[in-house]
Amino acid sequence: MNTRHLEKSRTFPLGVETTYERVLTVPLPQIFGRRYWAIAPIVGVTGQQGEWGSDVGQSRTITMSDGGNMFETLTVIDQPNQFGYTISNVKGMLKLLVVAAAGTWAFVPEGDGTRVTWSWDVTPTKVIGRATMPVFARLWSGF
Repeated sequence: MNTRHLEKSRTFPLGVETTYERVLTVPLPQIFGRRYWAIAPIVGVTGQQGEWGSDVGQSRTITMSDGGNMFETLTVIDQPNQFGYTISNVKGMLKLLVVAAAGTWAFVPEGDGTRVTWSWDVTPTKVIGRATMPVFARLWSGF
């Protein structure tokens, strides 16, 4: 299956270390608490052991408001430069569109602040996911 690269950046008026720590540890419903069409808001996480971001291989289940969920596993911890993860075992509305994703949050000094770039390499489902990936990409950008 072909993957689709999605990416969004924003600059924050904080140092790299502070920005990295805040993004890594913020509860997901605070960041992703709005619905964007097929992308339901995140309402919680379960199965997480310890503070998130403590070890590569750490995992948790992300719960969505539509009853769906997905399994997240940390794959990279390179403080304060980046952290990465995979999304698998997608259930709910997103299951129609996405098989899996590999995500990265990258942190780069920019002026007096930090440029944060969030990216996903999405593996769409064969038929519906491939056909709707341009729309999904636009919605993901807002998510």
